[in-house]
Amino acid sequence: MSTLLQVQNLSVSVGQQCLVDGVSFHIDAGEVFALVGESGSGKSVTSLAIMRLLSDGLHIASGDVHLVGQSLFTLTEAQMNGVRGRRIAMVFQEPQSSLNPVHTIGRQIGEVLTLHRKRSGAELKQDVIALLEEVGIPDAEQRASWYPHQLSGGQKQRVMIAMALACEPELLIADEPTTALDVTIQKQILNLLNELRKKRQLGILLITHDMGVVAEMADRIAVMRHGQLLEQAPRDEFFSSPKHEYSRQLIHSLPRQDSFRAAINKEQTPLLEMTNVCVWFAQRKGVLQRIAGYTKAVDGISLTIGHGETLALVGESGSGKSTAGRAILRLTPTTSGEVLFNGLRIDQLHESEFIDLRKRIQVIFQDPFSSMNPRMTVREIIEEGMISLNVGGNDGKWSKSEREQEIRRILQRVGLEAEHLDRFPHEFSGGQRQRIAIARAIAVKPQLIICDEPTSALDVSIRGQVLQLLQELQQEMGLSYLFITHDLSIIPHIAHRVAVMKDGKIVEQGSTEAVMQNPQHEYTQQLLSAVPMIPEHV
Repeated sequence: MSTLLQVQNLSVSVGQQCLVDGVSFHIDAGEVFALVGESGSGKSVTSLAIMRLLSDGLHIASGDVHLVGQSLFTLTEAQMNGVRGRRIAMVFQEPQSSLNPVHTIGRQIGEVLTLHRKRSGAELKQDVIALLEEVGIPDAEQRASWYPHQLSGGQKQRVMIAMALACEPELLIADEPTTALDVTIQKQILNLLNELRKKRQLGILLITHDMGVVAEMADRIAVMRHGQLLEQAPRDEFFSSPKHEYSRQLIHSLPRQDSFRAAINKEQTPLLEMTNVCVWFAQRKGVLQRIAGYTKAVDGISLTIGHGETLALVGESGSGKSTAGRAILRLTPTTSGEVLFNGLRIDQLHESEFIDLRKRIQVIFQDPFSSMNPRMTVREIIEEGMISLNVGGNDGKWSKSEREQEIRRILQRVGLEAEHLDRFPHEFSGGQRQRIAIARAIAVKPQLIICDEPTSALDVSIRGQVLQLLQELQQEMGLSYLFITHDLSIIPHIAHRVAVMKDGKIVEQGSTEAVMQNPQHEYTQQLLSAVPMIPEHV
């Protein structure tokens, strides 16, 4: 194979701190090169340096990058603009912060096609729809006129992939491309990328923390830690005989699939009970905006969560999982049905009556970046709920120093340091921001936490630590979790029971062991078969 990209002795610094330290690797045409490591290891900084998209304050201290023999660091900015998008395309980790909220997704994909391929008119519209269909967006013609906020997290990521593939680039840098995708769409995207790289000899730099994806996709693997490459090896060699201790830790941190949590005694009244809950959104058309129908996001679901129990709610993006969670939190009104918390019906409470329940029911959102105020420090983010909801010690009151001590303790529990307290959200990696969101949720000492994809942005080792932390908190505080996830590999480790959701309905539920080992519904079987796994012979 011919060498497509050559990275030579690349170093990136901020002030006196070296973020990327003498990194060298190459990617051949048609090859998938996986770069793996923990959050903050320098993976994304390396990719941004290749694209010459480093933020102010970061500078390239040494090294060079060649694309088909041509140095990218010697190009003018105008010449580099012809490379970005056209020859090298990138899928960023967080689609919410990468898409323009005031433009339709069709217009944003169309901009790429207009700029680099001179498309216009009907031809442009046809190409946009074809790209959306290619990445699995349903009703592509209609949704081309939608805005990013109207799409689920997984759908927004698919739009980003469509934009990256629009100009048929030679190299695709995929920074956690399947992080927000459910397993069936992830399978489709991985198959699509495989087909494209074979057909077009597309080189792919795959940045990921999902070792299952690495095992399924990568030809070669490089492990990165503290800005340095520790090991490079072909895929089979890496998984069968990793040379570095850190590589072995990454592989061993994968959750076991043969160990299940024992069921909880459910003799007492459930903490949460949902009965025939519907959340319908009106579809309005015409000049008078009359109701022409309904989008049935949640369509008559019933479930219970016991004290100290974890219920995993799984399904594809757009199946209604997050909407069900928002209905419990009263962030989205229910159309019909009942929601009971500790025997009290809460779906019809007045907002003033619901305020006290805010500290008893907390949430960890899927996208930590958009759920935190960018102008607030970590300290302010965590203590905001503690102050507004009057959370304190035994007497319900904490002094400022006592609250500060508690904030530091919580921050350490989620794997961060006290020195991070005065930093802002944009100064952290995606995984670190998710840990801050978890700290904010547990700070008010809730009984129930709605966990909406809380580990989707975490690398495998930190994910294991966070799952272990959630279990410890559950045992210490008697917490209950509604664990919304598309990552079926972690369910045996975290959940007592599983409910599978499709098109707003629950199609199957039961104990984790029963559902994972002997799924009854065809859709559940489809989900489980799509999970990328490390082959036994590797």
